[in-house]
Amino acid sequence: MANGNPLFNEKAYLNSIPLGVRKEMTLQGTINKTCFLLLICVVGGLLAWNHYAALAPYAWSIALVAFVIALIIIFKKTTAPLLAPIYVFGEGLILGTISFFYNSLYQGIVAQAIVITLLVMGLMLFIYRSGIIKVTRTFLIGVTAATGAIALFYVISSVLMAFGINVSYYNSTSGWAIAVNVFICIVAAMNFLIDFEFINQMTRRSGIPQYMEWYAGFSLIVTLVWLYLEVLRLLGRSRSR
Repeated sequence: MANGNPLFNEKAYLNSIPLGVRKEMTLQGTINKTCFLLLICVVGGLLAWNHYAALAPYAWSIALVAFVIALIIIFKKTTAPLLAPIYVFGEGLILGTISFFYNSLYQGIVAQAIVITLLVMGLMLFIYRSGIIKVTRTFLIGVTAATGAIALFYVISSVLMAFGINVSYYNSTSGWAIAVNVFICIVAAMNFLIDFEFINQMTRRSGIPQYMEWYAGFSLIVTLVWLYLEVLRLLGRSRSR
């Protein structure tokens, strides 16, 4: 089964199954781990928010370390129970720094972004459980392609900006930039449906090791953070117009 979220793929789960595994991945366990990781992320965010001046100069360094940790988790999933909490704490520090900066420009924008992000996630869970949108193979392929295109868009835009080239469609407040932002938010939201479906299928199987609950929680937090940042960017653009 393909998956729109590059952190979720069936091969990764199946290859993680050791012989004679005793404790298995469960849906409730995955939910518990995800909530715990989200709590750690929030704690990191509050810490950065309250100590913005001290942590802001190290934001890029923290982001780089978090990125390296994420790669380690992705390629060696047995490290997820240890490294996922460290990763989400670092991610929280980054989010807190970015959020404080946005809130200094647009008072109250962070609270709005948090509420919208959580509402969207809740809505996607409702849509999944009610079957309003079926996670078919065509849906999977479409979201996967869109997610890959967005990743390429991020890379190209970042490289162009690094060379001092103005990327108006990425950082402006034009109607085109807002349309692109909205599209990215929609794709990020659609990834939740795929994530829910994949976790549901994998937790119904026997033999999936319990540490993959941490990996699943880590992956869901990545999607949640992605959506939050895009919502924050969208609200900022809307207020700047």
